[in-house]
Amino acid sequence: MGLLGILAGLSLLVWLAYRGWSVLLLAPAAALIAAAFSGEPLLAHWTQTFMGSAGRFVAQFFPLFLLGALFGKLMEDSGSVNAIADYMTEKLGAERAVLAVVLAGAIVTYGGVSLFVAYFVLAPMATALFRRADIPRRLMPAAIIVGSSTFTMSALPGTPAIPNTIPMPFFGTTPFAAPGLGIIASAIMLGIGLWWLGRAEARARLAGEGFGDERPPTADTAVDDPLIRERAVTAREFDPAELHRSSEAQDRPGIVVAAAPLVVVVIVNLLMSFAVLPNIDASFLAEPRWGGTTLSAVAGVWAVATALAAAIATLLAVNGRRIPSLRATMDAGANAAVLPIFSVASLVGFGAVVAAMPAFDAVRDWVLGIGGGPLVSLAVATNVLAALTGSASGGLTIALEALGPTFMAIAAAQSIDPGLLHRIAVIGAGTLDILPHNGAVITLLAVCGCTHRESYMDIVVVGIGGSLAALVAVVLIGGMVGSF
Repeated sequence: MGLLGILAGLSLLVWLAYRGWSVLLLAPAAALIAAAFSGEPLLAHWTQTFMGSAGRFVAQFFPLFLLGALFGKLMEDSGSVNAIADYMTEKLGAERAVLAVVLAGAIVTYGGVSLFVAYFVLAPMATALFRRADIPRRLMPAAIIVGSSTFTMSALPGTPAIPNTIPMPFFGTTPFAAPGLGIIASAIMLGIGLWWLGRAEARARLAGEGFGDERPPTADTAVDDPLIRERAVTAREFDPAELHRSSEAQDRPGIVVAAAPLVVVVIVNLLMSFAVLPNIDASFLAEPRWGGTTLSAVAGVWAVATALAAAIATLLAVNGRRIPSLRATMDAGANAAVLPIFSVASLVGFGAVVAAMPAFDAVRDWVLGIGGGPLVSLAVATNVLAALTGSASGGLTIALEALGPTFMAIAAAQSIDPGLLHRIAVIGAGTLDILPHNGAVITLLAVCGCTHRESYMDIVVVGIGGSLAALVAVVLIGGMVGSF
């Protein structure tokens, strides 16, 4: 009965979430269903297990959600994201339209700009370039996915994307975990994405297929659609409803000024991870007043938070005067972080209740019994949970909350570098989360004016296929030679 309850709760969560019901309501209801089937105390699991786990997630990661959303909104309203897009358009031109869109997406997201902010800038850029180059509109979403939602989210060393920060408290790692393997995985994702898009463009030209019909802009419709919003906030760390709460600058900065905050994110993140934090005396963290923790458990979050804060300060110093209403922009950025983190935290709370059920031992045994060893087990667990929740962050946290200590114990016994676990977990969470119901996919298709029928198969190849190939490569190489 206990296992049936877990499946019933999960089915309810998945079924209603993809029909636009709020995860804030669904997650505790699904958790209580799982507890009821096991004969466990309902109120205790809601207030102690569910809320305790959700609260810990908020306490750990709200600074990153807040600073990331704020930075993305400031970059948008200062005109910086559009300036970078314009620069890539000018330098690469319509003859390399696909490459321009991919690189623009990679630059802004690796620099810390929230994904949905990037979507609403990259879609108009892609529309203009693809129309001039007469490339089918249907390829726009896949091009944006390659640059913004694959290697810069899960593989490129140091990326400040939320999924790359989640394993750090569990494994005591930094954002630069397994950098060599991350670079290999990034090259595979980028290579497969560009190869497929180039092939698709060539085939379209041979068939005489051009850009296609003109369609009215859909960005405003997507922002105001409550169904898209409910799905989007569990998928990424920015509430799209806040995108139009403030005004963008009329004039755009030069490329140096626009890109400076992105460079600061990377440099400060690197310095904090390898030069500053390893050399400070953090023994005070062991005291009860600081939660009895260790530096390794918080260093990764501290590094990314400091990098984003430094980037925000840099942007305000060099470009803040362009923002029409700084208060409105700051308010919108801060508000954009609230619903996403509580939505993901609710998924985490549901996972904690499930993990506390006696029947979960059977699930744990099944995961650990998967052939291929712990690296394969971890990859499968993060893939499955990200697919079911439609959220890389939610699926990854649920997997690590339930199985993280077990994998760390196995790693210690088998001399596996925690950095390797980190990289496999993040790449695994960023593969099957890009299913048709994923909020980011739905939002991107709406912004591009495309449908699942037109564009989804290309998204599958570049988003899921490329990431799975990179995951397999990392598991095989890491299993043979370890982390590097």
